[in-house]
Amino acid sequence: MVRAAAGSDRRIRSFVRREGRITRGQREALSRLWPRFGLSLADAPLDFDALFPGASAVVLEIGFGNGESLAEMAARAPQRGFFGVEVYAPGVGQMLQRIEQRQLDNVRVCRDDAIDVLTQMVPEASLDVIQLFFPDPWPKKRHHKRRIVTPDFVALVASRLKPGGRFHMATDWQDYAEWSLDVLMQNPSLRNLAPEGKTYVDRPADRPETRFERRGRRLDHGVWDLLFERRG
Repeated sequence: MVRAAAGSDRRIRSFVRREGRITRGQREALSRLWPRFGLSLADAPLDFDALFPGASAVVLEIGFGNGESLAEMAARAPQRGFFGVEVYAPGVGQMLQRIEQRQLDNVRVCRDDAIDVLTQMVPEASLDVIQLFFPDPWPKKRHHKRRIVTPDFVALVASRLKPGGRFHMATDWQDYAEWSLDVLMQNPSLRNLAPEGKTYVDRPADRPETRFERRGRRLDHGVWDLLFERRG
C-alpha cells in the first residue's frame, strides 16, 4: 500500500504501519536474499535497461502483498522485468522466498512507500506497465481520504508510463472501482481501454487469479478491472 498523495512529510498514507508476524523463513530470506534482489531509495534513480538487460518490458507492481500473483506473472513472462513494491516485511520476505523457489531472475523488490519510489527512483516515461491489484478500499466514508487513487497519484502514475504504457487496477469493491474510474477519466493523459459500451475490462489473461480473489468469488464478490493507456 502507498500514501494517498505526495507532498509534505505529514501527507496522508493509504496504509497503516504494522508489521504483523514474520516467520523465521521470511526473516532469513530478507537477510540472505535482499542484497541480490532488494532495492531501496538509496539506489535512485534506477536504470531499468541495466537492471533488466534485454527485457521486452518493465512492469511495476504496487503493493504485491505476499507476492503470489507477482511471482506467477514473472514466471510466465521471463522476458519481462518486474519491480515489486511492498511496505510490509512479511510480504517482502515471502516474495523473496518465492523468487528463490521459482528461480526468478527477472524480479526486484523494494520495501519503501510507493509514492517515494515513483517520485525518487523511477524516471519519467520509463515503465511499460504499472499494476495496482486489490488495494485497501478504505470503505468507511471518513477514511476515503486514505485511498491511494487520487488525482495526484494518477498524475504521477501517468508521468512514469511510457507513451502507450498501461495502468492496470483491480478491486473487489464496486464503490472503489467507480471512485477510481472517475479519477482516472479526469486525467487527460490517459484513455480507457474498456471495449465500446463498457467501463471496465474483463480480467486479462496475464493477471493471475489469486487465492484472495477466488475466495471472494465464492462469497459472490464481484471483481472490477480497470485498464488505462497513456496517450502518445
